[in-house]
Amino acid sequence: MANRTKDIWNDDDGAGKAERAERRSGRLRRFLVFFLALAAVLGIVLAAAYRDGTGFDVLRRYLNYGGSASSGEERYRYDFSPDSRFAALGDQLVVLSENSLRLLNKDGGETWSAQVKMGVPALCQGGGRVAAYDVGGRSLYVLDRKGEVFRLETEEDEPLISASLNAKGMLAVTSGRRNAKGAVTAYSADMTQVVFAMTSDERFVTEARVSDDGNTLAAVRLGQENGVFVSNVLLYDLREPGEIEPFAEYSIPNGLVLAAGQQDGKFVTVSDTCVTCASYSGEVTASYDCGGAYLRSYSLGEDFTALLLNRYQAGNVGRLVTLDAEGAELGNLEIHEEVRGLSAAGRYLAVLYTDRLVVYNENLQVYASLRGIIGVSGALMRPDGSALLLSAESASQFLP
Repeated sequence: MANRTKDIWNDDDGAGKAERAERRSGRLRRFLVFFLALAAVLGIVLAAAYRDGTGFDVLRRYLNYGGSASSGEERYRYDFSPDSRFAALGDQLVVLSENSLRLLNKDGGETWSAQVKMGVPALCQGGGRVAAYDVGGRSLYVLDRKGEVFRLETEEDEPLISASLNAKGMLAVTSGRRNAKGAVTAYSADMTQVVFAMTSDERFVTEARVSDDGNTLAAVRLGQENGVFVSNVLLYDLREPGEIEPFAEYSIPNGLVLAAGQQDGKFVTVSDTCVTCASYSGEVTASYDCGGAYLRSYSLGEDFTALLLNRYQAGNVGRLVTLDAEGAELGNLEIHEEVRGLSAAGRYLAVLYTDRLVVYNENLQVYASLRGIIGVSGALMRPDGSALLLSAESASQFLP
């Protein structure tokens, strides 16, 4: 009789072990080939991205939205209103009109909505939140990606003037006040506490903002000296509870402040005549003078400021300028055509011309462009280099 035990445990098994080892070796080789190919592709993508300073944004767009370059994909629909205001909240869109406030998710569905009544709707954002309010009215809403997190109704004699959100989502509200020139109220990041309240008796208060570290509040007041407008910035220490006296202040002569924000730890203001950068100790570190040019449009981003300066009060001859937090020019571009809108976010600037959208980097080098934008009335830049094209009743995205 043949020795079957010997045949099973020696001959057959030896062949099986060899086959399994060969299969494992083949799988390992295929995995290494795939891994090396993937690493090469990622290396090419990242190298191409870093050549123009865009970092991981190409990869971020691929992961967030899927696919490569695309445009014209309608993602959001809303009711037409000539006074609608829009804000990008990640991959969601906030739409505010005179009678509705809606938060639309990335698939175009509605995450949250409310019926509102606003005469002059306005939006501001920061810290992953958007504040919607009625300039001259009494209603204010704060939204995050899930919907409403805070609602404010001011008194009848306290109309809203402006609002701001810092990087932590702390809200500062400027409003009117009976028998005074205005008031400022600031709230904690969780919106449960008033961390600052001040009434101005001397000058009108137009803007206020809490620094991104939450330690300082900057309030902008408007007055006149020798027949010209002067904006005065007062700084308050929020680390001292109950403190309502400014510890520092500085002036912006011959300028009406239109917007205020923070860049690289500096309090940055855009006025009709200049851009001013100051430390939160009250020291003016830089000022960019518009040089007598007319400020046609501007966009104050978190990383840089964009200005459209016209040579003449009418016409389309001028230049586009980008500035860093030190007031130095990052880019300068001659413009000889109509610009319908600017939107700065992250390292990018979206410029909407009559016939096309151009996305520039902060140095005003062309990053991407899109023609054939029929019916587009506005554009929203997003920090990852993508943009939303806004039309009367819908918004589509552009992925460079």
